[in-house]
Amino acid sequence: MLSFVFAGIVLLLTAAVLYIRSRHRFWTDRGIPCAPNPKFLFGHVKGQVTDTHAAYVNQGLYQHFKSRGEPFGGFSFFAVPAVMVVDPELVKTILVRDFNVFHDRGIFNNPKDDPLSGQLFLLEGLQWRVLRQMLTPTFTSGRMKVMFGTILDVAEELRQYMVQNHEREPVVEMKEVLARFTTDVIGTCAFGIECNTMKNPDSDFLKYGKKVFEQNLFSIVKFIFASLFKDLSRTLGIKLTDPGVEKFFMGLIRETVEFREKNNVKRNDFMNLLLQLKNKGRLEDMVEEKEELGKRGLTMDELAAQCFVFFIAGYETSSTTMNFCLYELAKNVDIQDRLREDIQEAVAANGGRVTYEMVMGLPYLDNVINETLRKYPPIESLSRVPTSDYTVPGTSHVLPKDTMTAIPVYALHHDPEFYPEPEVFDPDRFLPEAVQSRHPYVFLPFGEGPRNCIGLRFGIMQTKIGLITVLRNFRFSPSPKTPESLVFDVKSFVLSPEGGNYLRYDII
Repeated sequence: MLSFVFAGIVLLLTAAVLYIRSRHRFWTDRGIPCAPNPKFLFGHVKGQVTDTHAAYVNQGLYQHFKSRGEPFGGFSFFAVPAVMVVDPELVKTILVRDFNVFHDRGIFNNPKDDPLSGQLFLLEGLQWRVLRQMLTPTFTSGRMKVMFGTILDVAEELRQYMVQNHEREPVVEMKEVLARFTTDVIGTCAFGIECNTMKNPDSDFLKYGKKVFEQNLFSIVKFIFASLFKDLSRTLGIKLTDPGVEKFFMGLIRETVEFREKNNVKRNDFMNLLLQLKNKGRLEDMVEEKEELGKRGLTMDELAAQCFVFFIAGYETSSTTMNFCLYELAKNVDIQDRLREDIQEAVAANGGRVTYEMVMGLPYLDNVINETLRKYPPIESLSRVPTSDYTVPGTSHVLPKDTMTAIPVYALHHDPEFYPEPEVFDPDRFLPEAVQSRHPYVFLPFGEGPRNCIGLRFGIMQTKIGLITVLRNFRFSPSPKTPESLVFDVKSFVLSPEGGNYLRYDII
């Protein structure tokens, strides 16, 4: 009996080895240019999550393919055959021209068993299209103006916290402070809840917000299995959302919805707009010709998933952008002083008031933020999958349906062909004439095309308000703990500095 069991185990292991090796030969067998020497279990991404951030891994692959003059190349993401796009024109083709083929991200989602995965960022095909159409009116500039005052109030709490902290210690870890700021902003605007993380850093909002972005080897293995065997994974009920995160956010959102509906509570926030979509299938002030969208409203699970993605997208990306920006401004005092002078002049010209129009009309602030997003894009790569076999334009190479297609944003942003001396922080790269001289698809902090970031207006607005608030009131400089160059946290799939960002600041 033992001999049969042993033989069965050997057979299974042999089959697994042969399967993985066949995955690594996927592109070679098809005559498609590919990276050399894949490692058995890791493919071409050895060290990712454990030793090296994905941004650097993908930058190495990008440089390899570009040095060979290839517009794209094949590689193994662990055991998943994938391609990386190198040529900006091909990037444009995938994101815009052939969007009808590449409208899906190809990231596993399972709304039936994992309700928070039923979010706009992950959904595919018709589900995504319908939901995007329903949600787009909630992110107009007019609705952003409505939330502007709320964000200003939270920014004032940030200012007060930093003044009080300065009395104890003139050095502050900005990564944590800014995460609290954006947590309070999103908690208020998305949920109508005052999180008060400035005063209560042990808030569950902050705790579970951070947990969303943590990666470990087990979560990566589960993600790879789900990516390879999507239908089987859905049959098995596999969930990628952390159970604690799901319990916290689903419970919080259900309680908030029930309270608002029972007490007829209305606020100028994202939750109020989602409740209109849930109960009427459209926003109350939408024009008559949009009535056809009201054929169905959001389900409770769909509402929860959109609240969740609004929180995680707005919380982490905006806080890390402000954090990296202040790091660079502390090291580049001339840029910091110029930006502060611009802000102070604009406020003075506006009668001492900070208004939406003033905040959104500061060209040099735009340049500084764009240069921050160039050097430190929150999401280092975009992903797309073709919904049918796809012949790469100008070649005879065919990408099979559902091929993981990576667009390496970080690598494009650090290519010296497009950005000379890419490690130098230079906001003048975004002067109009400089922008006009570059290919438009080598700057992709929010994606591009019909599936770009739906909340980019909100993210930029809260980032600007946060930066204006601190720069008007404080002067930043490096502290003894400030590193000469930042190292990215390998356990975070967004760009985040390892060990925090300790800056000295003085009250102006």
